[in-house]
Amino acid sequence: MRRAASRRARVGASLPFALRYEGRLAGQVTVDNVVRGALRSGSLGYWVDQSVAGRGAASLAVALVCDHVFGPVGLHRLQADIRPENGPSRRLVERLGFRQEGLFREYLDIDGAWRDHLGYALLAGELPGGVLARWRDRAPR
Repeated sequence: MRRAASRRARVGASLPFALRYEGRLAGQVTVDNVVRGALRSGSLGYWVDQSVAGRGAASLAVALVCDHVFGPVGLHRLQADIRPENGPSRRLVERLGFRQEGLFREYLDIDGAWRDHLGYALLAGELPGGVLARWRDRAPR
């Protein structure tokens, strides 16, 4: 799996980022299925270690990755597909400006069953100040 992921990253089809918290690996943010040309899109995925959840690290990491792919990488659209029952993940993307675009019925085979997902998306020009600026504006004081 690691070799395949590295190969996809080398050809620009995937952009994997490690999330480090207090000096240790605590999560990952990946933009996968990167398509260039007229679409200029990617699929956003992320995970965070349970011991770090709720501290804002995942939100910050996702915001930084979004600004990177909308800036230097040159993508126009990011899509995040999230299971309806995953409230924390849905709140994370909603706080960062993603909007729900639809329901994908029986979208992925997970744990032996076809699971529905909600499709969220964010376009490069929707947050003129960037996603990190939105994260800062919404961070608890």
